[in-house]
Amino acid sequence: MAQGPTFRVKFRRRREGKTNYYRRRRLLLSRLPRLVVRKTNTNTIVQLVNASVVGDTTVASAISTELSNHGWTAGTGNIPAAYLTGFLAGLRAKNRGVKEAILDVGLNPPVKGSRVYAALKGVIDAGLDVPHDQEVLPDESRISGEHIVAAYNHFGDKSNMFSLLGKKKATITTIPNKVKAVKKTLDEIPAAQLKKPKTRKAPAKKAAAKPKAKPKKEKPSVKPPRAVPHKPKPKKLIARGRGKKGKRGKK
Repeated sequence: MAQGPTFRVKFRRRREGKTNYYRRRRLLLSRLPRLVVRKTNTNTIVQLVNASVVGDTTVASAISTELSNHGWTAGTGNIPAAYLTGFLAGLRAKNRGVKEAILDVGLNPPVKGSRVYAALKGVIDAGLDVPHDQEVLPDESRISGEHIVAAYNHFGDKSNMFSLLGKKKATITTIPNKVKAVKKTLDEIPAAQLKKPKTRKAPAKKAAAKPKAKPKKEKPSVKPPRAVPHKPKPKKLIARGRGKKGKRGKK
């Protein structure tokens, strides 16, 4: 039997580096929906999540790849795209009855002016009330993408930072105007489309085909003769021994 101090194994998602349960507990004590912001190398994901005993339920969500449906042609991993993604998620959450939330950055480091806080600013501009400090939000110049234009004017086409944008034939100098145009397009989306959840169409049920009736076998008028079983031939009995035993004579 083991002796000494015992080791308590941490939860699986904590071992995998996905969830900080101490921070999650403090967020759940607020009794507010969580504004979950996650970022990858190329995208930003924003979700409004309600926690329950059964499990978390997503009320509204948006991903930066959806911006291409509304006229966005630049990259999706920058600060302007994160702001517009948060703005779209905030509009959807507002139309579904969510008025306030609390920010959940997960395991992302809280860097001032990062994409996480750009998405937060988009949600706030959409009309949701989220507790925050104004100092952590990026300024308007970075929200509009002026820093990207300044970097492009400084490095030009010699840098590899703008190679993907050049393949998409996107004019980098017009990003500030695109931010305003896409934001206006998102703001003009009808409420019916924002409330409508995405549902998959159920496949049409095919009418059950009736089984084909098997053709009846015609009975022959004359019965065929019954087969006679073949009897095997009897095996010959072979006597054991060298030969027949002769009778012994009398003495």
